[in-house]
Amino acid sequence: MLTTMTGLGYLKMEEVAGIPVLPETPKTIVYAPLGDTAMDPDVVLFVATPGKLMLLEEAALRAGAASQLPLLARPTCMAIPAALAHGLVSSAGCIGNRVYTNIGDEELYAALPGRALEAVAAELQTIASANAALAQYHRARQHQLSTA
Repeated sequence: MLTTMTGLGYLKMEEVAGIPVLPETPKTIVYAPLGDTAMDPDVVLFVATPGKLMLLEEAALRAGAASQLPLLARPTCMAIPAALAHGLVSSAGCIGNRVYTNIGDEELYAALPGRALEAVAAELQTIASANAALAQYHRARQHQLSTA
């Protein structure tokens, strides 16, 4: 895979060392909808539009579970070890992932350590309510500023 990616100029070999990896190979990997998992997840993956991802990022920040990493590029799979090491991370997703999962061009990924799920979920209502109120405030202000 790396030979193909570097041969196409998609990835430079010197970039490989900077890609987060798991410290050891997992014995088992289970991908399932969160409600269908038989065990607590190590990482929860989200696919969302940027507006919804904004709410998740803000809730993670409020819960102390946000990372300081920038939006991750390729490969998408690096989001899992990055989240485990740093907290909630966002990823633009790579073309391979987008082909295999059929996510839309308007969607992004987020990866959240499972240990932070409860805390982030607890903050989502506050963030969603605050954003709804702020949206009303800014719409009124926008109208006021555009007619003044």
